[in-house]
Amino acid sequence: MTERQFELAIIYEHTEWHQPLFNALDKAGVNYTTIDLKNGAMSWDSIPNAKLYYNMVSPSAYKRVNQHAIPYARALCKILDYKRKRVLNGTKSNELEFSKTAQIAMLASINAKHPKTVVFNNLNALKKRTGLRFPMILKPEQGGSGARMFLINSMEELENLLQVQPQLWQPDNLLLLQEKLENNPNFGVVRIEFIGKKFLYAMRIVTHGLFNLCPSVVCNPEDLTNGHCDIILEEMDKPEFFSYPEIKPSELNEALRVFKATGHDIGSVEYLITSKGEQVFYDINANSNLRPSIGEAWGVNPFDEVVKFLKEEIKKDQMIYQFHN
Repeated sequence: MTERQFELAIIYEHTEWHQPLFNALDKAGVNYTTIDLKNGAMSWDSIPNAKLYYNMVSPSAYKRVNQHAIPYARALCKILDYKRKRVLNGTKSNELEFSKTAQIAMLASINAKHPKTVVFNNLNALKKRTGLRFPMILKPEQGGSGARMFLINSMEELENLLQVQPQLWQPDNLLLLQEKLENNPNFGVVRIEFIGKKFLYAMRIVTHGLFNLCPSVVCNPEDLTNGHCDIILEEMDKPEFFSYPEIKPSELNEALRVFKATGHDIGSVEYLITSKGEQVFYDINANSNLRPSIGEAWGVNPFDEVVKFLKEEIKKDQMIYQFHN
């Protein structure tokens, strides 16, 4: 048998997002390598040999002119599957991460509350639908950092928008129209992070009507200035992130139930509490751009917690390897 060279391989595309994780891995002395999805050429035998792989590709890669990283990541994960390698947030996770349609279908299949949604690839077909109640939210099939999301007040407004900005159909020529649910804007929405299907922390985000809610301090700095994200925020107000220790056990239990159904190993779910008091899930994320200040409020360093989990998974894989050999 070929001796494994690395304990861990990180599959990534956005260096700035993941540098805190790289720093935590270095601090912990993990023997790891990285696979940069932006510049790739691989064969069956050329993929770095590791005990464990962690796929961190983001659907917003296309906003950084890195759409080519996404099919490359999917291909890489499939090859690793056939090589019988363990990949965290691998092929199954990818299928959910790059498809808002799949996310809504998953939520419906487990009877989790979610916004009513219509998926369409043609406006004429959409116009034949009955029961559409505006205002609604336009979303892309492949999301990421709030890109290509708009509040739509009428079918005419949607038609005009797509005529003026036909690029909104790209990269997959599939869009979603979703009911707009009323919630308390001063309270905002909730995002819960999980590592290894265990609760890490909960935070509350006051959106100020914006869609780019990326919690990375690279994209949404603590001082509320514009960040690294390619979706530059020109508004005076920015999203505000707060610890949410008041989370109800019922909310947390339902969020955990949803996350366990995703196929993600590390990630988050987002939901809002409607004016009727209903917990409605509207987004699911593989991986997570963790926010240190929120972790600190919960008494943890979130990146150290990820590293701790990765080291546990590496040991688990080593035990499996020894058992079979």
